[in-house]
Amino acid sequence: MEEMQMNKMLYVGLDVHKDTIAVAIAEEGRGGEVRFYGTVVNSADAVLRLTKTLAKNGHTPSFCYEAGPCGYGLHRHLSKLGFECAVVSPSMIPRKAGDRVKTGRRDAQMLARLWRAGELTPIWTPDEEQEAMRDLIRARKQAVDVVKASKMQLLSFLLRHGLRYENGQYWTKRHRRWLAELRRFRFYHQQLVFEELKRAVDQAEERVARLDQAIEAAIPDWHFAPVVEALRALRGVNTTIASTVVAEIGDITRFDNPRKLMAWLGLVPSEHSSGNTIRRGRLTKTGNALARTMLVEAGWSYRHPPKEGHPYLKRAAHLPQEIKDIGWKAQTRLCKRYRDLSRTGKPQPRVLAAIARELAGFIWDIARKTPLPV
Repeated sequence: MEEMQMNKMLYVGLDVHKDTIAVAIAEEGRGGEVRFYGTVVNSADAVLRLTKTLAKNGHTPSFCYEAGPCGYGLHRHLSKLGFECAVVSPSMIPRKAGDRVKTGRRDAQMLARLWRAGELTPIWTPDEEQEAMRDLIRARKQAVDVVKASKMQLLSFLLRHGLRYENGQYWTKRHRRWLAELRRFRFYHQQLVFEELKRAVDQAEERVARLDQAIEAAIPDWHFAPVVEALRALRGVNTTIASTVVAEIGDITRFDNPRKLMAWLGLVPSEHSSGNTIRRGRLTKTGNALARTMLVEAGWSYRHPPKEGHPYLKRAAHLPQEIKDIGWKAQTRLCKRYRDLSRTGKPQPRVLAAIARELAGFIWDIARKTPLPV
């Protein structure tokens, strides 16, 4: 009896904020007490003292907290101290529809109770190297968004003043030459605004180019570099798309089958069925939006007939034949799939979603067959 008491588990829910952490404890057993422990400072020393207090008398604390803006530092700190710590997705936490009161204390108690009941599923947590690569990828995404916004601001400014480019597509060499020679503003300060808007576009594009170079330089030393290289065997998957997908997903082989990866990416249809009635709706769009967007972007290339051109052969020359065979299989299947779906009159967004979903399966297959350095 005394030995059972010594090995008693404590399920600890943490509601983490920038400066403080609300702590709640659920004792082992269905009828175990759930109580609010208190609030501690969000610092390494305070967390260390908390673990020592909870581990007294041979208790074994197991921690969990919601993923949020404070990142994974707390998870890494507790793991280094030798304690189990789970990070859970806020969207996957069961919540009562009628609960309209939200406080740090109640959230911590809820996490502790659900963690004890086994109702929380931990997410995959990246290590520091993986998170650094993810930061670089997301910085590029933000820079691309700034480029789009800057271009839209410039075009809106010109349209407001009745200036339209009618000699082809925007942002070609001819269009940029037209912008450089444009001197049609009556007032000096309007011309100044126009020049500043042009300058903003140029600076944003230069930032994207710098980040692209940084990604290229960072990939060779990355643990998942072999997977990035192997994924380039797929049509439409360039270095940027491959590195983005791997940085956001992480270890792709943690998914037991490709269907789980598709569901994690939010590329499967939602469903609301009851009895004999089956209703399937739009994509769930759960999981990582950036990785999903990259796969949809890659899906555009499958509208063309299967082909292994010189650029593809050059970048895939050093890859194993097994990986290149998967790339060719993906081309033939997805090109046919794209045409068959388009022929039935389905809207293009649905066609691209279907292509992206199947492309995720080929990505899973390639990642599973690509050995990583130990």
